[in-house]
Amino acid sequence: MHEVTIRVRMSLHDAHYGGELVDGAKILQLFGDVATELLIRRDGDEGLFRAYESVDFLHPVFAGDYVEATGRITGEGRTSRKMEFVATKVISCRKDISDSAADVLEDPEVVCRATGVCVVPIEKQRRARE
Repeated sequence: MHEVTIRVRMSLHDAHYGGELVDGAKILQLFGDVATELLIRRDGDEGLFRAYESVDFLHPVFAGDYVEATGRITGEGRTSRKMEFVATKVISCRKDISDSAADVLEDPEVVCRATGVCVVPIEKQRRARE
């Protein structure tokens, strides 16, 4: 199965709470973008995100942090695609040192894990099963 990864720097626009804490919904948005690419690669169509089965927020993300969101298809039905997602912080903003300091993390920190199901209607599927 395909695996897709995107890397994004969190901005002040993404910070929703005090201390420049990024809203967890931003991470779910990244997972949605990853799911869309996976479906396009698999079926030739964006499909629809039906439901998250689980979402676990494990560590905070702040404005200035770089996050990688990775997803893969773990199972398929006729129209459904089960997926797993992981978001990791790969660069951490270090405002405790200075306004522009940051560290590349030797061991990226898993900030969120999720599983979900997407669907692609039969009439929109353009690629045969592998």
